[in-house]
Amino acid sequence: MSEKPISKLQKILAKGEFAVTAECGPPRGANPGVILKKGKILKGYVDAVNVTDNQTAIVRMSSIAACVHLLQMGLEPVMQMVVRDRNRIALQSDIMGAYSLGIRNILCLSGDHQSFGSQPDALNVFDIDSMNLIRTVQTMRDEGKDMSGFDLNDPPRMFIGAAANPFADPFEYRVIRLAKKIDAGADFIQTQCIYNMDRFKAWMKMAREEGLTEKIHILGGVTPLKSAGMAKFMNNKVAGMDVPEAVINRMAGVPKEKAVEEGLKICLETIAELRDIEGVHGVHIMAIEWEDIVGEIVESAGLTPRP
Repeated sequence: MSEKPISKLQKILAKGEFAVTAECGPPRGANPGVILKKGKILKGYVDAVNVTDNQTAIVRMSSIAACVHLLQMGLEPVMQMVVRDRNRIALQSDIMGAYSLGIRNILCLSGDHQSFGSQPDALNVFDIDSMNLIRTVQTMRDEGKDMSGFDLNDPPRMFIGAAANPFADPFEYRVIRLAKKIDAGADFIQTQCIYNMDRFKAWMKMAREEGLTEKIHILGGVTPLKSAGMAKFMNNKVAGMDVPEAVINRMAGVPKEKAVEEGLKICLETIAELRDIEGVHGVHIMAIEWEDIVGEIVESAGLTPRP
């Protein structure tokens, strides 16, 4: 991990404070007003804002451009970068370009397969995988070299993030994969949405036993539920998602007009538990296209004011 703090997010985590990040999805168009509106809603409630990279394999405004709009508002972005759409030349070029524009945080991802998106016939790239992308950013930052070994005059000094899913199978491999991402150069982790707290705690216990939580900052992912139908869909249709039957039944057990309120209660209970787990250093709130709720969650969770 870079010793000298690179970004506000890294500074907060380095101080041992509980970090708060959220997500912002760019629009399916070129209107920056969409990003500015979302940024205005999130400002003051979060330490950094993840900007997705053509999430769900649907064409949207580029993550880099949306990040710059947020920077101009005084918000700190976390640029998501997927390996689905670019070869290694383009990836390294965009990393340097993003850094030149003031972007200091990057989240390295594989990306949703194009077959699930709006243009399923598009060719994928996957020249390198997300693990190699992490290693590439780390090499560019710490060694000042690109993948060919060419010296970079002004290396992009990025705070490097990766994703982790404690709920996918085989469970025992989840911590091994976390260790590999740390070894590749990841500084922080944002996890899949947490609904199965028992499994998450078991994953964290394994990570602590391996000494991994001393090497990386882990931010637990939360997504507020709006309905029992949403809970069922996420459990049955979203790969790697684990929504226990007890959570689904709890959402189904309240009147429809009370479902959002119940979903928020579950979200706040999850955040409260995360704050008590050794090795969890923050929370990542994923409420895409529901940014209005983030401020309420942060305030109700007692996480204001932000530093």
